[in-house]
Amino acid sequence: MAVQLLGPVRAWRHGREVVLGPPKQRAVFALLAGRTNDVVNIDHIIDAVWGGDVPQTAANGVHTYVAGLRRILEPERSRRESGELLISTAGGYTLRTDPEAVDATLFARRHAQARRARAEGRLQEALDTAESALSLWHGEAHSGVPGPFAAMERTRLQDIRLTAVEEWAADMLAADRPVEAVTVLLGAVAEEPLREKLRWLLMTALYRCGRQAHALEVYSETRRLLRHELGIDPSAELRTLHQQILTGRLVTPDTADRTGAVTLTAADARTSAAPEPATTRMVLAETPRPAQLPPVARGFVGRSRELEHLTRLLTENDGRGASTPIVVIDGPAGVGKTAFVLELAHRLSERFPDGQLYVDLRGTSMEGRSLSACEALRQVLRSLGVDDARIPTDLASRATLYRSLLHGKRVLLMLDDVLSADQLRPLIPGGSSCVLSTGRQRLGGLAVRDGAHLLRLDPLGTQDALALLRCLSGDRLRRQEAVARRLVGLSGGRPLALRMMAETLAANQDVPLASLVEHFADEHGRLERLASGGDPSSSLHALFETSYQALPDEAARMFRLLGLFGDGLITVSAAADLTGTTEPEAAGTLRLLAHRNLLVEAGRGEYRFHELMRLYAAECAEREPLTHRSAAVARLLQATASVA
Repeated sequence: MAVQLLGPVRAWRHGREVVLGPPKQRAVFALLAGRTNDVVNIDHIIDAVWGGDVPQTAANGVHTYVAGLRRILEPERSRRESGELLISTAGGYTLRTDPEAVDATLFARRHAQARRARAEGRLQEALDTAESALSLWHGEAHSGVPGPFAAMERTRLQDIRLTAVEEWAADMLAADRPVEAVTVLLGAVAEEPLREKLRWLLMTALYRCGRQAHALEVYSETRRLLRHELGIDPSAELRTLHQQILTGRLVTPDTADRTGAVTLTAADARTSAAPEPATTRMVLAETPRPAQLPPVARGFVGRSRELEHLTRLLTENDGRGASTPIVVIDGPAGVGKTAFVLELAHRLSERFPDGQLYVDLRGTSMEGRSLSACEALRQVLRSLGVDDARIPTDLASRATLYRSLLHGKRVLLMLDDVLSADQLRPLIPGGSSCVLSTGRQRLGGLAVRDGAHLLRLDPLGTQDALALLRCLSGDRLRRQEAVARRLVGLSGGRPLALRMMAETLAANQDVPLASLVEHFADEHGRLERLASGGDPSSSLHALFETSYQALPDEAARMFRLLGLFGDGLITVSAAADLTGTTEPEAAGTLRLLAHRNLLVEAGRGEYRFHELMRLYAAECAEREPLTHRSAAVARLLQATASVA
């Protein structure tokens, strides 16, 4: 099979084109083709095709579209035979084929090969390979396909294509072939008129062709456009190039150095009586190199498997990948998400020589107001050296300027306490940079639309929890194995609770250990005791409260009533009986609570509380009026009795 995604979505079997069916069926096919040989979950397919406007029949629609694709792709297969191309797996589907049979995958690989050839000095090979990659395009990617996934892929693939065009054009100029470069660059600038790197290359190519007036006109047009669209002036690189052309100097792009700075070579000062040597180099002003990562907390332990997996995942392409790697870490409050990501970020920092940015998005801030993407971009642009006067006012223009500044650079961006995918997406740069983020809820849409890697952090295992407790409490727990294990059990394995316990042990050297253990063992008020006076950010109770306050009304009501449940398993039917809702409604609310990391999914249709969250839920149950609690328990008992 051969698949075309770089243009209208099409497919061929044994050299003959197959008709892929209605638009949403093509959307399902395009998603599976973009993830060849991977299992794509049904929920992800629904999110990719319908986005936020999901009809009740969406799951049935997916099954219908998959059945239609099977009939089209394998008409010789009988209904009872398992297919060879479109495979059903647990909870999803897989399209099995050679990845290079999909033009988008082949394009990415050829683009990476061209970059390697360029880095190793094989200019003609780089040109040939880049041209073969660009020849795979036949129009707008995912053309005619509906849904948010297709829209995101169109934007992502277009950015990669224009990056490839820029690199090809720079190589053409290095090979002294400016005439051929001009034709392609004119078309690319028409597609993306705000992309300053393309205009820089076009001005250079025009001048090299002897068309100085046309090169200056491109600059004038660029200045008018940027002022009209974004309210800003051209970049320092474009202004410097403009001055070079005005003085009659020939400038040619050279390869960027490791910092990503643009390097210009004065090759032929035609108007000067004494030409400069060809080796004269002038490096333009660079974007500042931020180093904003907070320090790692003392005593970080465990998570070795997760750290090794993500380090390998983020470094296996060594910056040559065309798409930006994104890692999203979620988990309940106090589980150590920020500490984990900081540990990972510091391990990776040397691989991102152009800097490290840090933004606290305050998604669950106790101040009650999170940072919007627009506000976060202002903060980041300032960190990158942009004056307030040059920062556009609207979100789209700020994102455009931000991506332009980081184009071709390797920057690590850490986004802490993310509330939603919409808050994070505008902050995703292009190319070889990397995004690490934390949040309390699972953002599955980022995996579907943006290719993010999702990882949920659970509480520490017993051995790691013991190691952290001993590390932070000094000598208090030496040869006190039973005491240490009991404290770990009371902490629920949450690093923040363990740190509070260790601080209490270290600060109360004269208090017997048995008394301190009982201090934490009493369930009543345990959460308040797991706090550092005057610092709400280190109070588990305060952190749990912010998660609870962010819930929709119906989910908050269910959470309160589930606080009556104790530490047993919570089934969908029991939750429905307790809240007086239908089972489908209860199932949806339970899934929401699990996505917000207030419940743990214990099995299909079964949930439970983590230990400390159970105490908090029981406290919240007291907020529900007594008559409501009594009625809820009566409904549950009646349902249990009827089943018995």
